[in-house]
Amino acid sequence: MAIESQDPPEQNRQIPIKESDHDLVQQCLRGDAQSFRLLYRRHQKWVRSILYQLCDASVLDDVVQEVFLRAWKGLPKFRQSAQFSTWLYRIAWNVASYHRQALAQNRTRLQVIIQHTTTQQDAPDVIHLHYQELVQRGLAQLSFDHRTILVLHDLEEIPQKEVAEILGIPVGTVKSRLFHARAAMRQFLQKEGVQL
Repeated sequence: MAIESQDPPEQNRQIPIKESDHDLVQQCLRGDAQSFRLLYRRHQKWVRSILYQLCDASVLDDVVQEVFLRAWKGLPKFRQSAQFSTWLYRIAWNVASYHRQALAQNRTRLQVIIQHTTTQQDAPDVIHLHYQELVQRGLAQLSFDHRTILVLHDLEEIPQKEVAEILGIPVGTVKSRLFHARAAMRQFLQKEGVQL
């Protein structure tokens, strides 16, 4: 199924925006593709924002598309007791992790750019167009686990319990990683001359 990033033409059936994710998932399972388009429009900004922090900007569109393609294919396995957003963010994290591992294994050109970005702090890169360059550099200094925790909890404001569900780790581990990630970010910012 091709995911549309633009609103469908007027002749397409309009789905009320007040319908819950659960209702839309049920409609999707009955074969209503319009319901999935609404789920896509409802969640794509948040998925894109999370992936922007975890993946290289040059692959962002492809990775977002992959997340929603996996969600579409995986809907029949979706546990109806879970929140759709939590399940979708878990897929996003898995896709980001996969792309990150592939990048490390293949030693592609993208890895060279990422390494250059984390070591060359004097020239902003394309990745900094939408976010403050200093925060991006700080995030780039963190491990993938710590960066993920900061992005999900502090930047996306997802509660710790839901972050734990998304990542498949205990809430205590989320708290510990969040503490260490914040400390590392604070140290980086202070080193850069930011007074906190």
